[in-house]
Amino acid sequence: MRRTIIVVGALIALGIAVYLVNPMSWFSENNAGQQDAVSQATANRYQEKEIREYQGVQLDPAIGPRDNSIAGIQQVDLNSYQLQLTGLVENPQSLSYQQVLEKEGAQRLITLYCVEGWEATVLWEGVRITDLLADAGVKDEATTVIFHGVDGYTTAMPLSTIKEKDMLLAYAANGVTLPASMGFPFIVVAEDKLGYKWARWVTKIELSSDENYKGYWEKRGYDNDATVN
Repeated sequence: MRRTIIVVGALIALGIAVYLVNPMSWFSENNAGQQDAVSQATANRYQEKEIREYQGVQLDPAIGPRDNSIAGIQQVDLNSYQLQLTGLVENPQSLSYQQVLEKEGAQRLITLYCVEGWEATVLWEGVRITDLLADAGVKDEATTVIFHGVDGYTTAMPLSTIKEKDMLLAYAANGVTLPASMGFPFIVVAEDKLGYKWARWVTKIELSSDENYKGYWEKRGYDNDATVN
């Protein structure tokens, strides 16, 4: 009995020593596959041919650590896809994916900040939202831009903010086509705004005079301004 106690005591002491030397090794071995996705190696999330560095800046993967969408990752069929420009516009537009890509493009190195605590600095490529709106002809009374996703998600920002930041509707990230998890075919690159303003799988851009419009998360108590502090 005494020998058993000595052996058990030795094993416990050994375990404590291992934990003190490297506490995460014990956690990893006993919680394999159960760690929060944010803590996992980002290298595993890079896509093939994805750029990892730009002008001396280390780029983060264009795929987030986990899916936090309201209805799961959307798979958009380009054969039937149309981007609608509606609301307070002179000439409502309906554009195919290819028609959007044919417009003048721009690149921006911008960081996305998620309310969950993670962030990602990505090289975005897309079309200026103001160019799309110019083609549709914005009416004088329009003050708000509402973005609609194929999953029913909505969010909005002031038209003045869109213009001031010269925001992009991105179709590529880190040199590769936007992955479905990040909003293919299009994501709003809402610079200096928290992640819930970065509407994904955008299918409609609506001009409105409702300056108090609240989107999906804003109706549930999230700040409608969402400026990154």
